[in-house]
Amino acid sequence: SWGEYLKGALDLVLCLAASFVLYYAAAQQNSSGDVYFWLPFFANSLKVAPWVYIIVSTVLLWLSINTTNCTDGVDGLSSTLVLIALITLGSVFYFIFGHSDISAYLLVPHLVQGASWAVMIFALAGVLMGYLWYNAYPSSVLMGDAGSRALGFFIGVCVMVSGNPFLILVTSTMIFINGGLGLVKIFIMRFFKIKVLTNIRFPLHDHMRHNCNWSPTQVLIKFMILQVLVTIALVGIFFKIR
Repeated sequence: SWGEYLKGALDLVLCLAASFVLYYAAAQQNSSGDVYFWLPFFANSLKVAPWVYIIVSTVLLWLSINTTNCTDGVDGLSSTLVLIALITLGSVFYFIFGHSDISAYLLVPHLVQGASWAVMIFALAGVLMGYLWYNAYPSSVLMGDAGSRALGFFIGVCVMVSGNPFLILVTSTMIFINGGLGLVKIFIMRFFKIKVLTNIRFPLHDHMRHNCNWSPTQVLIKFMILQVLVTIALVGIFFKIR
């Protein structure tokens, strides 16, 4: 029964608090107390000021929560895209961040607790598979706001722990396109009174179903294929030898 503005504000407060915790945890990993981002095409990690980290983290977490929530509208769609994101993150944390020789070879940070994060991520992926078994079209159980928002928050936290906020593009491109463009459209129309993308219905999966006559299964499979292709392409870019 809460309005969207109240839920958005509560999300923002949660994301801001989590960002302070994440910054403190990241600073504890270095003896100097500094926090660094590693970015594609940069050979060296970049030192990040606290206020920059807090802003980037808060925005990323908020977007991850709400775009994942917006994607929850077709049976199995949100859970499948989140499952791809979790498997990607778990593999990266275990096989790349969790091994010092591989992380050094790819010039990315070595996380001492990388394997522990991977176990937690894969455990959640297993839980999600059990849910997806009953959520596949036609679904007998639904996720709702409580599930989709929590999963989006968890993905955002994992991305920030990785030290590269752009990793969200590897894990959640289709989630951001599907739900994020709708958020942008609503923001521009409500606060700037400018009509944009008037011929496209958002979330994008609604446009594909109602305007392009895709079935729920077509939406699920095609979005899943696009996300897998994007993930493979971006993993090659993000983790190539720099």
